[in-house]
Amino acid sequence: MTPQEFAEPRQRLHPLSPLLHGAKSLVVIVAALSWSTLSRVGPGFFALLVAVLLIGALVLSVVSWYNTGYHVVGRELRIHEGLLWRRTRAIPLERLQSVEVVRPLLAQLSGLAELRLEVVGGGKTEAPLAYVTVADAVVLRERLLVLAGRAPSGPTATAPGVVPPERPGVGAPGQPGVPGLAGLAGAEPPVGRHLHAVSNRDLLVSQLLTPQAFFLPFGVAFVLTQFFTEGSWSFIAVASTLTAMAGVVLQPIRRVLDDWSFRLARDDAALRVRHGLLETRAQTVPLDRLQAIGVTWPLLWRPKGWLRMRLSIAGISTGELDDRSHPDRLLPVGDLATAQMIMSEILPGVGIAGTLTPPPARARWVHPLARTALGAGLSARVFAVRSGLLTRELLVVPYARIQSVRVVQGPLQRRLRLATVYADTAGGPAAAARDRDLYEAWALAAELTARARAARLTDPR
Repeated sequence: MTPQEFAEPRQRLHPLSPLLHGAKSLVVIVAALSWSTLSRVGPGFFALLVAVLLIGALVLSVVSWYNTGYHVVGRELRIHEGLLWRRTRAIPLERLQSVEVVRPLLAQLSGLAELRLEVVGGGKTEAPLAYVTVADAVVLRERLLVLAGRAPSGPTATAPGVVPPERPGVGAPGQPGVPGLAGLAGAEPPVGRHLHAVSNRDLLVSQLLTPQAFFLPFGVAFVLTQFFTEGSWSFIAVASTLTAMAGVVLQPIRRVLDDWSFRLARDDAALRVRHGLLETRAQTVPLDRLQAIGVTWPLLWRPKGWLRMRLSIAGISTGELDDRSHPDRLLPVGDLATAQMIMSEILPGVGIAGTLTPPPARARWVHPLARTALGAGLSARVFAVRSGLLTRELLVVPYARIQSVRVVQGPLQRRLRLATVYADTAGGPAAAARDRDLYEAWALAAELTARARAARLTDPR
């Protein structure tokens, strides 16, 4: 072991971590056993089974906590874990893309937080540290960003609801700290330059203007009809009915809770995103890893002129549109003027309402209804494509982020002398100019290749 490794002692997670993990395990255990198990074994044995499994999960959590530690060695974050099979994960901080401070409901009640790291090429969160004190999470986040070269130029940001210590280097009394961080711990609590705050009223209305909300009454009516026609008023029947109804209403409610009090700010190097009601999240999204920006106009939002925006970050795998584990939110709901303001902050000079050229008229044989919705265009800095008949989508890709360009023809496209041009990014979505004239497609591919090469020379990031 080198002298450098002795410079910082290994830190443990907060002592309450096993209890929080045990509480989460209780929910999983009850869900796994289901109501049908209760009906077969009876309430007494069911409660005993839950208690035994919970004690086992709690013991495993304590053992895991005792053998888990972390510290920073040079430009690496090292996480040690395991009892029988010891494992040490060394995470090079130059691969760090974003750091997120998450506070689930139980963590909020206990004054703790979870630190989640996203790295280049990671399919999931690389190093979740659950749980540490909020002050330690904020300080460690800023320190990792400094070592990764992604620190903001302004003062350090705090997590939601956090009051920083009054004196430098002072954390929560009696709690594990991060040594050598006195200067960061006492920084002023900045949030960067404020850009936009989403109205909670608009957020609620936007979730009512979704297909799920329109079908919600039918789903509830179906569940209630099934319940009353069965003629059973037993505890199991009532519990099963309530569980089924919860499944119907959970998704729109979860979206509202996730994006509650959405705030967007920025500093010179990153976006600062805060949102959530029961689980608050404070995300730091580096602008230099931006791959693409997507703008979506859902059908039912168009009469109100609303849209939503998402971004793609290099090194973070893309999931489903409502995947909560990735920092891709940019604007959950807003109007065109707000979206244009945000776009100008991230990509100055790039417009959302720009003119895009549609494919040739013969493309109607491939897309008889959606041909007029398709479009593609080149501007000074980005390649933009439009698609979607009912739900309109715009994808904007900076030239410097284009990794490869492809020209693809299907059997029908060959007969119609059409082709689709794909501009691929690093792990993000591919911008597709669909059903272009064959000669136009090859010319577009050549132009994209040239512009991407020139952009990377001036912007090597």
